Amino acid sequence: MSSVNPEILQRALLREKAARKAAERILEDKSRELYLLTQQLKEANEKLQSGLTEKTTELQGVFDNLVDAYVLMDLGGNIIKLNDSAKELFGYDVPKESINVVKLIHKEEFNYAMSSFNELIIKGSFSDYKARVYTKNKGIRWVHINASIIRNGTTQPIGAQGIVKDITDQRAIEEQNKKLLNDLAKSNEELGEYAHVVSHDLKSPLRSINALVNWLREDYKNVLGKSGLENISLIELTLEKMEHLINGILNYSSLSNEVVLKNEDVDINGTIKDIENTIFIPSHIKIYVLQTLPIIKGDKTRLQQLFQNIITNAVSYIDKEKGRIEISFKEKETHYVFQIMDNGVGIEEEYFGKIFKIFQSLGNNKNSTGIGLSIVKKIVEIYKGEIWLESQPKVGTSFFFSLKKVIL
Repeated sequence: MSSVNPEILQRALLREKAARKAAERILEDKSRELYLLTQQLKEANEKLQSGLTEKTTELQGVFDNLVDAYVLMDLGGNIIKLNDSAKELFGYDVPKESINVVKLIHKEEFNYAMSSFNELIIKGSFSDYKARVYTKNKGIRWVHINASIIRNGTTQPIGAQGIVKDITDQRAIEEQNKKLLNDLAKSNEELGEYAHVVSHDLKSPLRSINALVNWLREDYKNVLGKSGLENISLIELTLEKMEHLINGILNYSSLSNEVVLKNEDVDINGTIKDIENTIFIPSHIKIYVLQTLPIIKGDKTRLQQLFQNIITNAVSYIDKEKGRIEISFKEKETHYVFQIMDNGVGIEEEYFGKIFKIFQSLGNNKNSTGIGLSIVKKIVEIYKGEIWLESQPKVGTSFFFSLKKVIL
């Protein structure tokens, strides 16, 4: 057997020692990395746990402080959790006592409730559910519910949750308002019928009186003399004013009860020409249309009534030697805004609100019944608009009113 060369053995030992040291360094580096990674994971886990606790606390705070009731149940309808508002609403204290939602359903709402639950299962949610429910003390409340399905990690439904709002008081107010509106509509209808009957009954004797006055004039004009004939004329003027007043009441009452209006194209330019040919306009008063007026959707009769009443009012109160009425408009996004300006006697600001009230007129104008501008205001309101005025005494008045372009 040949002997081992000591030099070769020495070199092998040195290589093995160097390899061991290298392995130890690698192991030390990896251990350090593993330690650092472990520390990072520990810190991350602590942060995650802290964040989870914080979020859980926040959610619990939200849950506990919900103004509306919150209900959590399984798919069998067994209630798992109620917040404080839900406990107060239904009177049950889950989980201290068990309760199934079927027990809460009002007997007359059962079919509706079942169909809504099927919708919940199929679609995953439902909203705007309004129905009656029973409470623990056998009370009945109206509720509004928005609900959704709860799913697990594999998207399988495992339960349902809902926000329940007690709308009992709101429902009572709505029913009361509905009754009041129905009563008001009935009252308005009866009032309109009453106005027509009364007006008809008043017109008949007025016509008789007018006929008698005409006979007196014809049969006794030589006996009555100048003074007597003047008194007869005053009676006729009074009768004429009374007839205008009755017609005004009829127009006002019919407008108050009108539900259906025609919706046709109305050329306001033609409307103004029709008015000029209809009403008496003294020769010293001129109407100027400053621009081409629009064609608007509406009821031709009511729109003519609107413009005619304002123009007639202007004519009645113009006191200048050269009377002037100017008509113009501006188009806004949703409305037309008209202006009718005159150079009449003007109106003190303190009377601006008064003139739109029925039977209110300024001065002792024999042609005014105090109804025309109240009719104007009602028509403007029907067309979802507003009316206002600017005026300077002894200079003139401008009436402004808006009409909505489309009335649905």
